[in-house]
Amino acid sequence: MSFNLFICGVGGQGLVLLTSVIGNACVKSGINAITGEMYGLSQRSGTVFVHMRIGADAYSPLIDYGDADALLSLEAIEALRYIEYLRKGGVVIMNSRIMHPPVETSKLIADKSARYISLEAILAKLGAWTSKIATVDALRLAKESGNVNTENTVFLGCLSALNAFPIE
Repeated sequence: MSFNLFICGVGGQGLVLLTSVIGNACVKSGINAITGEMYGLSQRSGTVFVHMRIGADAYSPLIDYGDADALLSLEAIEALRYIEYLRKGGVVIMNSRIMHPPVETSKLIADKSARYISLEAILAKLGAWTSKIATVDALRLAKESGNVNTENTVFLGCLSALNAFPIE
């Protein structure tokens, strides 16, 4: 049996480091883990995502649509972008922070009446897929820990709270 974890965010949030920490924890626990990352767009604050399969029957890193047990999103909009990877009834752990892409920011500056999607709208759309959604103010928690750059690390604690997550 395997645990399928889909991790997403934007460039610069530390997804590759987060994946490495989880993978190393698996190895040290004697659990097989295999990953596949896509981070070529990270140079321009673009989307970054990781397929991670953990368990004895994990042979390929790729997670089919509808097969992820959990979706871990370090940026709110990215959860919406990749929700189709999550199985129905799966768990979404999502940062409450929305990072506006530069193109959208320029539109908001040019047109004062323009609006970007709200966290509430994102949650409503995700709620049509699953009721198991946890939002985390990871930026606030990272600041409280004394290092704003540990926003990605906050999600390690979130993952450890999942009963189905195979690492203690």
